[in-house]
Amino acid sequence: MVREVPDPEAGGGEVVVEVLATCVAPYAAEVFGGRRNYPLVPPVVPGIGGVGRVVHAGPDATRLRPGDLVWCDCTVRSRDDALTPDITLQGWSSRGEGGARLAEYLHDGSFAELMRVPTENVFPLPAAAGDDPARWAALGVHVIPYGGLLAGGLAAGETLLVSGATGNLGSSAVAVALAMGAGRVVAPGRNRAALGLLAGRFGPRVRPVVLTGDEAGDRAAVSAAADGPVDLVIDLLPPSAPSTVARTAAMTVREHGRVVLMGGVGMLGGEDLALPYPWIMRNSITVRGQWMYPRTANVGIVRLIASGTLDLAPERVRAFGLDAVNDAVAHAASHGGPFDRTVLTPRGLADKTG
Repeated sequence: MVREVPDPEAGGGEVVVEVLATCVAPYAAEVFGGRRNYPLVPPVVPGIGGVGRVVHAGPDATRLRPGDLVWCDCTVRSRDDALTPDITLQGWSSRGEGGARLAEYLHDGSFAELMRVPTENVFPLPAAAGDDPARWAALGVHVIPYGGLLAGGLAAGETLLVSGATGNLGSSAVAVALAMGAGRVVAPGRNRAALGLLAGRFGPRVRPVVLTGDEAGDRAAVSAAADGPVDLVIDLLPPSAPSTVARTAAMTVREHGRVVLMGGVGMLGGEDLALPYPWIMRNSITVRGQWMYPRTANVGIVRLIASGTLDLAPERVRAFGLDAVNDAVAHAASHGGPFDRTVLTPRGLADKTG
């Protein structure tokens, strides 16, 4: 339901931003319908970050000015614990009791004309982003796997395996990794059309592998496609994926390799990941979980896009006005494949495809 609410007002350490464009997650309908048990307390303005212009900046902002074009990061951290801050995804989700308290204060997200954001979550964008804010809203998708690749220490020339490569976040991981200088990206999946799209867009640096469901056979096929050691595995599989697929991918990594877990395996029940203890120990494998990304990742992903190293031009963008938010959610659910973006543009550019 779309309705009028009072304009947000910035307190100390906050910025009010006019929202120009914000992505609609492909699984938004699952969140709103309750299939994904997210702690969204209604009435709420949902939405996961966005591109906008500063309307008002608080007195602690020394460089932001009204009219500045900015990216608003939804990953909000409490300010009273430097080592383990509580986290909420503004307008979307939270972690633990402290995250819920934070979400109660920063309750509303970007599916609105105006949004209140912590000052440290606002990042300047180049002027070019103002020419097509709907396309730049994909920044909110790409920054997630970028955070995982930073956590895994991806280095130029390394071989990466992306588990879940045919999905929305997984395909983004392929693009981001290549922009970061990965020498080769192995992309396993069952969707032949999506695998073909990845290979066609990125060429021989991407090695697609069609999965069969046979764990040993799939592992052998992945290793053959890598044509050498796999340095890093990043898992971005959705909650519906079985743990065997994640395990198959993880166990292709070389001795002293790294595995980063960012997906949703197990969140809807099912078997545990169950990586073998002897394999991890004897091969000195590093297994790391990563939820979202550090603040500095926002700066890095903006630089990759601004330089053209990460090219947004081939992405398919469908924009909807705020009054068509329900249509946008339905469209996102049926267009969640590689490089498909559904975007809300609260102040115009509605119902456009590009």
